[in-house]
Amino acid sequence: MHECMSGMSAKVWGLTCPGYPEEVSRARRWTRDILRGFPLAEDAELIVSELSANAILHTATGRPSGSFHLALAMTPRVIALSVTDDGGTRTAPRTEHQAQDAEHGRGLTLVNALAHRVVVHRNQAGHTITAELYAGPGTAGGHP
Repeated sequence: MHECMSGMSAKVWGLTCPGYPEEVSRARRWTRDILRGFPLAEDAELIVSELSANAILHTATGRPSGSFHLALAMTPRVIALSVTDDGGTRTAPRTEHQAQDAEHGRGLTLVNALAHRVVVHRNQAGHTITAELYAGPGTAGGHP
């Protein structure tokens, strides 16, 4: 189901999922299985869920034959989670401020609240959003 490649100090896993809504739960389980017992695993799982759902809802990933790719890199102190979509939008993903009763539009706001750092990269194929969580001495939640 996933592949681990060992580097000098980081472990990296990757998973490609079809762009179906039920794949969000698969991405969440995959993340939970890798990070079981690691501090901030629940935050990472929620971030993966939000980023995967956003890719399916807002990009070509959710169209027939669409897909998203999830990458997870981990060192003893940092978890980096990246979701790459199939593009198909002219605007980059961004945080939006929604009304209290809005049902959508809070995904990246939540990701920004949980992660220490969030970076959006655009390339010819689509967007990659990377969220970093820091776990180490003196940290609480994902924030140093």
